[in-house]
Amino acid sequence: MPAWSTYSYLFGPLVALAIMAVIVLLLRWAFSHGGSLVERDARPGRSDEYGLMVPVAGADDYVRAEMQRRMLTDHGLRVNLVRTTDGPRLMVWRSDRDRALELLSRGV
Repeated sequence: MPAWSTYSYLFGPLVALAIMAVIVLLLRWAFSHGGSLVERDARPGRSDEYGLMVPVAGADDYVRAEMQRRMLTDHGLRVNLVRTTDGPRLMVWRSDRDRALELLSRGV
């Protein structure tokens, strides 16, 4: 019976080949077409479908909404302008809601 050391020269290349095969299969799966969730176009949702963020203002057009967003951002609030089925909405975190509503009502 031959000793293991006689076949050891095959062990390294076979392990390297097996690792390369696994990497190739993973890359083919990762970059295949039609299976990615990120690839889909974004669709607008309702105002209440944005998780921890709450709507504080809506505007008729994106220009007015962007002006309000910049004003709130200038006052240190984290604001997102999102496209909803109801039109553009400014979304802030729940903890910033009262301050955002106060700033918007004053029109600072």
